[in-house]
Amino acid sequence: MQFQFSSQIGASPETVWLFHERPDILTILTPPWQPVQVIRREGGLGPGAVSEFRLWLGPLPLTWLARHTEEYEPGRLFTDIQASGPLPSWTHRHRFIPQGSGTQLVDDITFELPAATFSQPLMGGFIYQRLEDMFRYRHQQTQAYCQT
Repeated sequence: MQFQFSSQIGASPETVWLFHERPDILTILTPPWQPVQVIRREGGLGPGAVSEFRLWLGPLPLTWLARHTEEYEPGRLFTDIQASGPLPSWTHRHRFIPQGSGTQLVDDITFELPAATFSQPLMGGFIYQRLEDMFRYRHQQTQAYCQT
């Protein structure tokens, strides 16, 4: 499955990139309604960096470990993948595109649901809506922290 969320941020790509480098960025960008706990973040945005989260599926805790890939161009893009977690696959590409005096922030996600043949038709719309809600919040937070 593929998902994309894009919005205009009223700040330069450099400003938006620096915001994403903050040590507390995962806490800032996690919506308050999501049951997610940041366990650790090491290495910034560059290749080999890791972020570990604890998610809850009802009462069950799940660990998600994201690792940043070699697809990394400072100020322009970085990509992270799920190294271990609840999904068969997850790739998240973050792009920072100069646009006028601001930045087009683009999140491209490719992922697979467990038992996709069955789960995608049953849960695909629900998953897309949750991603839409989450990335709308993340982009609003980015705008609030970065706007000039």
